[in-house]
Amino acid sequence: MPMPRAMSLTQDLVDLCFREEADPGTPENWQPLSDSDFATIADRLTAEIGDAPLWIFAYGSLIWKPGFDSIACQKATAYGWHRSFSLHIERGRGSPSQPGLMMMLSRGGRCDGVIYRVADDDKRNQIEKALRREVSHKDSLSTFRFLPVRTAEGETVRALTFWAGGKSPRIISPLLPLERVAPVLARACGHRGSCAEYLYNTVVHLAEFGIRDRNLWQLQDMVAKEIRALQEEKVAVEA
Repeated sequence: MPMPRAMSLTQDLVDLCFREEADPGTPENWQPLSDSDFATIADRLTAEIGDAPLWIFAYGSLIWKPGFDSIACQKATAYGWHRSFSLHIERGRGSPSQPGLMMMLSRGGRCDGVIYRVADDDKRNQIEKALRREVSHKDSLSTFRFLPVRTAEGETVRALTFWAGGKSPRIISPLLPLERVAPVLARACGHRGSCAEYLYNTVVHLAEFGIRDRNLWQLQDMVAKEIRALQEEKVAVEA
């Protein structure tokens, strides 16, 4: 059955999920990365890519808010990985009282996304900018790597990818079914916005590159229904 053209999750529904939330700060047991840590990691990754072009693979928010500078972009596919809402968060788009879920790459399947090319004379600087956007604590040091991705022209390139596997205690395993993910995304909100907004932006910006992730498309429909149900309950209680 072909998927419908129009999204069920609309900006109006996303707006209903927003609420003012204070930044709870980082948990006491987290070990933040220092400037020295970022410099060391950036040096290592720069040496690892060597003279080859530096591409960064985006499959979620990096598509519309990369936080680094690029000179070109194109569609690409990472085989052996797929998007999953498997990262537990209590800050940003979630809170301690209503934790959220963010996307990462988990093993298996394929992930269609976008690769951004960094200027050859600016690799080291842009790698550190990307690192500072994507990782901040030592629990995430195993979650970024260079992955082989294939372009639409059939060329395989290595692309720096964040939150691809790893052993962070925030990673939920086994994978949650969409039926458990949707209620979380419909409810979670933090000082940077809601999980519903994150999902909406991802689907919309993927569509701009002609990409439609089947699971995300199903999930946005489920989240839309969940938000409507929550609003109906709210109206019933207030009546």
